[in-house]
Formats: sequence, structure tokens, C-alpha cells
Amino acid sequence: MNTQHSQTLSPGGLIDSRGGVRVVEGEITDCVASRDSSRFAFATVEGDVVVLHREDVRTPASWTSHAVHDGPALTLSADTLTDCFLSGGDDGRLCRLDPTGEIEELGKGRRWVEHVITYVDPKLAIVASAAGREVELRDATGRTVTRTLEHPSTVGGMAFDPRGKRIAVSHYNGVSLWFTQSKDGSPRLLEWKGSHLGIAMHPQGDAVVTAMQDNDLHGWRLADGHNMRMSGYPTKVRSMAFTRDGKWLVTSGADVVVMWSFTGTGPMGKPPVELPGSGGALCTRVACHPTQDVVAAGFADGSVLMIDIETRRVLPVSLNQGGAITALAYSPDGCMLGFGTEEGLIGAVTLASE
Repeated sequence: MNTQHSQTLSPGGLIDSRGGVRVVEGEITDCVASRDSSRFAFATVEGDVVVLHREDVRTPASWTSHAVHDGPALTLSADTLTDCFLSGGDDGRLCRLDPTGEIEELGKGRRWVEHVITYVDPKLAIVASAAGREVELRDATGRTVTRTLEHPSTVGGMAFDPRGKRIAVSHYNGVSLWFTQSKDGSPRLLEWKGSHLGIAMHPQGDAVVTAMQDNDLHGWRLADGHNMRMSGYPTKVRSMAFTRDGKWLVTSGADVVVMWSFTGTGPMGKPPVELPGSGGALCTRVACHPTQDVVAAGFADGSVLMIDIETRRVLPVSLNQGGAITALAYSPDGCMLGFGTEEGLIGAVTLASE
């Protein structure tokens, strides 16, 4: 694991020497870094968004709290703007939070805004937000709705393909795959009976995987629609992510970190690989490093570990703090890791060499 640490790790993990923690009111529902990796944001069930600048990782007293939503903040995303955040809440509002702390309401409806994602490249920028059965696609500014996508039931999750050409939306009985730049037209339906919740798109756009209400995953190979089922979990999978090269799908849902191979013909007929856990505690959140073959995993005992996929070497980030991990994310440059817990503990560490 290329983390370049020479100091002896303290009993609390890397957080003690290279980060900071702060406890706020309410469970942490989501966390994300800004697109330029300069800042981290954490959403709470109290409707607040707590923001820290990377230079202030070790000084939690300087982290700022903003009352964005009237009721729980349900989702966070890096904005199309490099240093801003987007959030959705059960007050039906889609909001932008800028570096000065100013809050801009981009949209307001009657249903909870449960999911927000963005896509940005030099030629294309899209904001997608989901409330109830509808997904609104917005332009680069986030202020103009360009298309509303209707689904047969409440949206479980959303994911863009690698080029932003398509958006995959999970719902009851499957996934709808829409072209983002089309003004009309119906989606390609990927069908499988049951309730489909979280969703992940392969980094090469080869496959889509959903976490189901039952304790398993379902996937489709997009080239031919071939079905893939991944089962055997003791509990529901609430977090999953593909590694940077797409070789592995990393998931929560067991007392170890479960990885399914997506090389060759994919996961069918292959047993999953297991990375180390945290003393029998359930894995609740996973995140994949953007440039290295390293997985971050959060557990129900409040521990966060970084694990090298090849060597299985484990680097404790935080041990047994603040209840189950409910949010976990790397910054896009891989130099920061943020996490939050059900008891309102926020943590962040710097991973850059010093």
C-alpha cells in the first residue's frame, strides 16, 4: 500500500496522527469530496452539511456547519462546479452550497430528493436528481431541467456510464437505461423481478449491478443483456463500488469485505474473494481508491480500514469510534478519506505524503 507512513500508528489508527474527528447532532447520511478535492462535505439527519477544507483536516474546530435542509439531508454529490456541493433533502429541495456558505435552491418539489449525482467532462456536464419515481436531468448550471424521466416505481439509485451518454436508474423489477442527450424516447429495460436499490456502473460501461432488497446482487452484461446473480450475503448490501480498473466489484454486507471478479466472463461461476474484516463486525460501507488498488471499508463497530487488494495488508484508519459507519468516500485525487457514523461522528484523514 503506497501510503508513505513512517511514524508508528497509535491505537486509534491513522486518524490520530493524520486527521481529525468531530461529533455533531444526528446520524451522518452521506459524505463526498468536491470535484477539485479541496474540500469534504458531510450530510446529517438534522439537515446540516458540515464542510472542511483539506488544509484544516487536523483542526476540527475550523470545520463549518451549514443549515441547508429543513429535515434530514439525504444525499450529497460533488457539484458540476469544481468547489461546490449539491444536496437533496426530505424537504423536497435540491440545493447548492458554495465555498462562502451561500445556499442556492435549485429545485423544490413535494417528494424527498433521495439521490443526486453529477457527470462532468470537458464537453458535457449533467446534474441528475431523483424524487419518488422521477429523475430530473439538469444542465451544467443545475438550474434548468432538460428532461424528466418517469419510472414505474420509486427510484432506488442512479449511475452514469463512463462517458455520460447514458444513465442507469434502478427501481422495482429492474433497471431503466436512458440516453442522457435524447429529448424523448423510451429507456432500455433490464428486467429482473424484485426490489432493486443501490446501483453501480462498470468503469468501462460493460455492466450494471444492483443491490436487491433480498440479500443478494443482480447484474446485467450490457453487450447482450446476460443476467448475473451474486448471492450468499448474511444481510442486505448497502454499499458497493467498482475498483478503478473494473476488475473487482467491492461490497459490504458481510463480516468481511466481499469482492466479485469482473474479468473474463464476469462473476458467474466464481466464488467471491474476501478481504479482511474487523473482528466479526459487519462491513457497512466501502470505497475504492481512485488511483491505487486499495479499498477503504467501514464497519458496524465504528472501525475504518484501508486494505491493499494484492497484499491484503491492512492499515487501520479509525478503530471502534462513534457507532456504525454510515458514510465513506475518497477525494477524487485519492489524497483524503472521509467518513461518518450513525452517532454523528465525522472523521477525515490526509493520505498525501508529507
